[in-house]
Amino acid sequence: MKAVLRWLGLVVLAFVALQLFFVVRIAAMVVIDPESTSFQRSEAWTLLTTKGNVPWRQQWMPYASISDQLKRAVIASEDDGFVSHDGVDWNAIEKAWERNAKAEALANKAQARAPDRPVRAPKIRGGSTITQQLAKNLLLSGERTLLRKGQEFVLTLLLEQLLSKQRILEVYLNSVEWGEGVFGAEAAAQHYFRKSASRLSATEAARLAVMLPAPKRFEKTPGSAYLAGRTRTILARMGSAELP
Repeated sequence: MKAVLRWLGLVVLAFVALQLFFVVRIAAMVVIDPESTSFQRSEAWTLLTTKGNVPWRQQWMPYASISDQLKRAVIASEDDGFVSHDGVDWNAIEKAWERNAKAEALANKAQARAPDRPVRAPKIRGGSTITQQLAKNLLLSGERTLLRKGQEFVLTLLLEQLLSKQRILEVYLNSVEWGEGVFGAEAAAQHYFRKSASRLSATEAARLAVMLPAPKRFEKTPGSAYLAGRTRTILARMGSAELP
């Protein structure tokens, strides 16, 4: 019994120490720009092991030096309630849950009608906010488990408590992936449009924002009809996007 209690005590101590580590890391971001994220390091390792080198483009830009058009486009595309929620958009999660349930039900019906024919798996949609995406990419692995999701929730709350909305958006825009080895707004603007992130037009900003869910795929299919259509949709929404 004592051995079990000792083991449980060590587990609890390790958990508390990990949370304190995260608190210190996030608190430091108030004044220190993170050099890399957990996701970036994982991507760098993948590039190194598959290609033998690491093509890397990233240049940190202060919040004021990033086009407001891009900020509006990303908020309109990724998280239109960014300035008002506390890190978690419960309405978006509920809607995503309903869409996923309907998609799964349709897939099950199709499978029942034609059991011998392969049925495409339903596309799972998430309800993650910009803060949640930053929490996941910044400090966590890419595994999909309840434990990791719980840790993501804790980190999301910490980010919202310790950093301003403006700082959260600044870190996100400077670290998010926009293509193979392309990270951050400045690298993306230079890579796709040969200009600084401060000079992006509304259309260019909307196009970059639309790429975010699958940047590597859209990098290879720049003429995608979906990309063009979605860009027009985001352009129409940008006017109502509220900046922090």
